Amino acid sequence: MKYPVTVYGDPLLRKKAKAIEKDHPKLDEIIENMWETMYYSDGVGLAAPQVGLSIRLFVIDASSGADEEPELEGFKKVFINPEIIETKGDEWTMNEGCLSLPEIREDVSRHDEVTIKYLDENFVEHTETYKGFAGRVIQHEYDHLEGILFVDYLSPLRKRLLKGKLIAISKGKVRPHYRIKVPK
Repeated sequence: MKYPVTVYGDPLLRKKAKAIEKDHPKLDEIIENMWETMYYSDGVGLAAPQVGLSIRLFVIDASSGADEEPELEGFKKVFINPEIIETKGDEWTMNEGCLSLPEIREDVSRHDEVTIKYLDENFVEHTETYKGFAGRVIQHEYDHLEGILFVDYLSPLRKRLLKGKLIAISKGKVRPHYRIKVPK
């Protein structure tokens, strides 16, 4: 089932998500629905708060970056209760977008490397380090669990210039090809 994507203006996107337990109701179904929603929406990552669930879960399929980073071939992972241990390396800027901010893309600087501890869909614990595109997507999705959106990294001037677009999104005056849930 494809979830509607929660968009800018919904207070849920600004809340810190809650940890989940292995016996979380219908977790397998939630994960499967998140994959379906992400692929349908042409995303490379999707965090649970983006589909109206304030739980610490995100999914990433970064295999689209395999042309430039061959190690991303088949990179498809579920991250449950993740915790970023460290970010390091040079910051680099890349144009980012977000399913919760349709029609907005902006340059965002992030560290090149991230070390993250998380549970996979079988609740097996991992601690891994990622660089490049995978590291960037992980940082972006992790931010959703902390109530942070990529526009929060923009300069005050840039945010002011985007204000009209952000208001339009919060009022549902955008028409992405996927279903959205507009704040009430």
